Amino acid sequence: MQNYDGLAEAYAAENETSLMNAHYERPAMLDLAGDVAGRRVLDAGCGAGPLFAALRERGATVSGFDVSAGMVEQARLRLGDDADLNVADLGEPLPYEDDSFDDVLASLVLHYLRDWAPVLAEVRRVLKPGGRLIVSVDNPFAIVLLQRQAGENASYFATEQRVEEWTIGGHTAKLTFWNRPLHAMTDSFTAAGFRIAKVHEAKPVAAARELFPEDFDSLNAFPGFLFFVLEALEA
Repeated sequence: MQNYDGLAEAYAAENETSLMNAHYERPAMLDLAGDVAGRRVLDAGCGAGPLFAALRERGATVSGFDVSAGMVEQARLRLGDDADLNVADLGEPLPYEDDSFDDVLASLVLHYLRDWAPVLAEVRRVLKPGGRLIVSVDNPFAIVLLQRQAGENASYFATEQRVEEWTIGGHTAKLTFWNRPLHAMTDSFTAAGFRIAKVHEAKPVAAARELFPEDFDSLNAFPGFLFFVLEALEA
């Protein structure tokens, strides 16, 4: 898993208001989650907690974890000492009982991982039968198109690593991602015991046009992320 410790505070501030997160990805995830009142929800890779907070405001009982202790610290500052937060790695056994959650939301987290099989098996373990896994990931079409426009010899069909250098709030870090084609994603979901209920391509919220006039049109014309709603099948 990626470690955001060095970027935690700056990334938390950026995520709060950015076009990609606050006005595009997060609203789409909440729309897909729908009415969560009374449901027990796990925010997998919770970061600084904005999605956790929104789910809690909508009446869900929320737990969250992140591999970055710095991010969990930011989440605790936001959510309070009584928030159910853990430092945990999605690639390792999670500190939750079997069949604990009605929903698991994995917001922009799976694309950091090379091998999805053990991750999805662990998510399936903590989900109740019939529970939902709601996922957002980088759009592989957009990523490979940008790489090839930059002169890189990227293949859409390969599962391969890419490294990006991010500078946020004066802090710089190299982050590692794993590209994979759409069919590899869907094959992984079904092999892990999930039914694909929905594949979604979101647009940014309309109000973002005035806030981000230079970037809104391109994101409104071509999706930066893909979204999935998956249902855990009976064992």
